[in-house]
Parts: sequence; C-alpha cells; structure tokens
Amino acid sequence: MSSGEVRDDSKLIELKDESDFEKVLSTDGGLGLLSVCGFGSLLSERSARSTFPDLINFRVARLNGFRRVFAHVAPIFFERGIAKPETMEISSLSVEPCEGETLIVTVFEIQRSEIPSFIKREHEFRFLAVFPETLDGKLFTTPAALCARYSDEEFFQNRCKGSEDIYFQQYGRHNIHKIWRDDVLPCRVYLRHCVLAAKNLSDAAYNNFLDHTFLADRKTTIREYLATTGSGIMEEEPPEPLRARYGG
Repeated sequence: MSSGEVRDDSKLIELKDESDFEKVLSTDGGLGLLSVCGFGSLLSERSARSTFPDLINFRVARLNGFRRVFAHVAPIFFERGIAKPETMEISSLSVEPCEGETLIVTVFEIQRSEIPSFIKREHEFRFLAVFPETLDGKLFTTPAALCARYSDEEFFQNRCKGSEDIYFQQYGRHNIHKIWRDDVLPCRVYLRHCVLAAKNLSDAAYNNFLDHTFLADRKTTIREYLATTGSGIMEEEPPEPLRARYGG
C-alpha cells in the first residue's frame, strides 16, 4: 500500500460504548485510568486541562498510520459564534487511518469516572483504541482512546438512535444536514488555536501539524492553506470572551 492511501477501518479496534472503554483501562496502581490521545487543541496542556482538569501524565508521543483532516462540522462553533457558514469555514478536526502518515500527538490519563462525559462531549467521532509510541520508538503497552472520523449514517443510527429529534437538537437546529463532508474549510478561530497549540508544544509538533494536517480535499496541507487562501488566519485574534479558550 502506498503512502497516503486510506487504510481499512475494519481492522481497527473500535470503542463502541462505555463497556469497551472499560476494557482498555490501565490497571497501574489499581486506579483504572483511561489514556487519551490528543492531536489538535489537546496538543496544548492548558487546553487539555480546561476540558480534563484532573488529567495526569501529559506527554508527547508519535502515532503511526493516521492523518489529521478538517472534514466535519462542529455545532459548538455555531453555539460560540465563530462558525462562518457563508464561507463554509465551519469544520473541526479529526483523524483518519492513512498508510504512511505519522502524527506527533499528546497522551494523558483521565479517571474512569470521566469516561461518560468524554463520550458525550465527543459524540460525533468514532472512538478507536490505538497504540502510540514514544518519540524514540518504544510502543505503548496500554492503548489510548482516539477521536477518529465517523460517518453520517453511523452517527444517526448509533448516536441518535435513529431519532430525527435527537439529530435536530445536536445538529439540525444549526441548519446542519450533513456532518462529515469534503466541501468545508477549517473554522478560522479553531485552526489558529490548534496551530498555536502545536507550535507551543515543540518545533517538531508544529511542523508535523502543518505538513500532516489536511483540508477536506485530503490534498491541501495546512501549511499550504495558511500560505494561500487561509493567509491572515494566524493574525486574527479570537473574540474577547474566547481568547483564553482559543489562545493555543
């Protein structure tokens, strides 16, 4: 399989419900901790702690066989007033299997009790159990939960239980009728936040983010986008109430 070719999702370990998450908990010290893999805003420890205040062991790792893609619509950008539907700058970030790609990520642990809220908050994703490696190539012995690309059909059937009412409450009320798509661009405020998070983590993480994160076309890298159509994004400050939240 050549570099850049999408891998078969069926070979990956999917965490479909809370019981699946229980199976991948670390038992070190008898605490029952869940490892979480961060690839966008969670490259920032400050941002990660705003979501998981009690996280422990925040560290940098490498994840092979995945690429980042801005290819799905996030309701929270509409709720916070930073989506731009008129220009289709409304997308958030996920990862998808891709042979030959490597990501610099972060990994940290959260308490077992935080799993239900984690699932609820990241409901649009497919949860995968993955094995990152240290930067010197040592494979992790405990898997980490990763928020990966899902599909509209699976989201409607599994997350919304086939209910139009549930879908409307989560997406339809924002006039979103398709979640995972190839005609969207990154939410400007969120993209800037992720780039700054990567830059503040390390030079290697910064360059990895620029070169291994793609628009929904799966061709244009973020480095290319920021140098052309997306020029100016990094100079734009978030709205005042969101500056701390989206400050990298």
